[in-house]
This record gives sequence, structure tokens and C-alpha cells, in this order.
Amino acid sequence: MLLKTLEEETMPRSRSAAAAVCLTYLLFLLLGIGASASWAKDVMPVGEKAAVDAQGHDIYQTDANGIRIGYKLIGSGEPLLLLTGLGCTMDRWTPEFIEEAAKKHQLIIMDNRGMGYTTDDGQPFTYRLFAQDAVSLLDALGVRQTDVLGYSQSSVTTQNLLLSFPDRIGKAVIHATSTDGQAVAAALKRLPLPDDPTIRKQLQAAMGWKTPLEKMKLIKNQVMLLVGTADTVVGTKGSKILAGLIPGAWLVQFKNGTHHLQFEAPAAFTRIVLTFLAMDETVPAKRQP
Repeated sequence: MLLKTLEEETMPRSRSAAAAVCLTYLLFLLLGIGASASWAKDVMPVGEKAAVDAQGHDIYQTDANGIRIGYKLIGSGEPLLLLTGLGCTMDRWTPEFIEEAAKKHQLIIMDNRGMGYTTDDGQPFTYRLFAQDAVSLLDALGVRQTDVLGYSQSSVTTQNLLLSFPDRIGKAVIHATSTDGQAVAAALKRLPLPDDPTIRKQLQAAMGWKTPLEKMKLIKNQVMLLVGTADTVVGTKGSKILAGLIPGAWLVQFKNGTHHLQFEAPAAFTRIVLTFLAMDETVPAKRQP
């Protein structure tokens, strides 16, 4: 009946034109409104184009939280905010993960304060400030809510996002984390880190951090703790503690994985992160009779 109606409406046109109209309409029906809605959610860049990365992705800078935040957008779909570790820039993600994740998500990848294309206004660094930077970027981009993957230093930023801005976060992957920044800072000082003022400020922020464990039970977001069993920077203790406190949290440990787990097992790392983000593990509550 639908095809007949389309043919009647297109009779004045040529047969080929009518066929094209039919095909276009049927393709729209097959793809569904959902696909259009997904495209409509994609973020448009704001601010100014600052550079192009080695893979040809545009890097932008925009004003947010009193600084200029550098970021790039890759892929299409539901947003996924990627927050990288101490001393790292937005390029510090395994290419395999970026390629696969961008097929299902629009990746929002930012430089931390004082690193790469993000400036520093001189404030003392705190994880609360880092969380505010991330939320301010989301505000600038018009993103109401996003999933987040925070690695190393930014795993603690992610803890802060869950505690202070839970409505802005969907699901959260806390990768290579700690509940005691002093121990992590001591471990990092044994590594050959560059003598850089920003990295020194990042270490100072770590020194002042202790997770408020009593608040972890209040987190309602779906969370996965991800860590390598041979991580000598943060160890596994913090991830295990948080997994036991956050209701319904996943704990995934990679045997022999170090602090550089995503580069040691990129395919498995990618698979577990995307599996977690795709799954709704919440069972609907039964109605009371």
C-alpha cells in the first residue's frame, strides 16, 4: 500500500525519478528514526581550530573555566569523554582503542590543564579543579551528559566527577586509580619524569588527594574499575577498595598488566571498555503486588 501511494504521488515524474523516491523513502524507514536521532546528538566543535593531529583530526581550543581548553572530536554516536594521565596529552591513547571506540561513540578527547593545547591560569592544581575543567568543556560543547573514561591521574578526576557532578556522567570507567595520592606521587617520583612545572603541579595535586571513602556508597552511576595486576604505580588496592564500596561496580583485573595496560593489550582493553559501555546491567525493580 505504501509503494502504491508513492507511485501515485510520483506519476507525473519519470519512472526512474519515482523509483529513486521510493528507494530513498524505504531506506529511511529501514534505517529508522533512531539513526537520525543518533546523528543529531553529535557534538559540533566550538572555539577556534588550533591544529591538526597526525591522523588528520582537527584540534580546537575554546574558553572554559578561565582557561583555553584544547580538545578534539572523533567519531559519531553517544559521547564518550576521554581524560588522560599525568604528564600526558590527548594523543596518549592507543590507536586501536580510538578507532574502535569512534565507531560507536563520539569521542571528546581533551588535554588536561597546562598540557598540550590547554592553558594554565596559575591556580594550584586540584582534582576538583580538573573535574570543573571537564564539566566546563561539556558546557561549552552543549553536552548535557556523557560517559567517561579516566586514566591514571584522570581516574581520580573521574572519582570527583562522580561525586560532584553525577548528573553530567552516564557510565564511568576508572582506569588505574588510587585512593591515596601520596603513595602514587612517591611512586611517580621514582620514574624519569620531565622536569616540567606543569608535571610538578600535577604531582602536588596528587599529594593532596585522599578518596572520601565514606561517600563512595552514594554513587549511583554504573562504574567499572579497570587495572593491571602488575601496576607498580597505583597497584590494585585502590581499585579493589572502590569496587567494594560503589554499588554494583565492576572490577576487571588484567593479569600481568602494568600501568600501560591499554598499550600492552589494546584489543582486550578496547573490548572490555566497549562491552561495559554498551551493557545495561541494571535489572528493573519488580513492582510490589
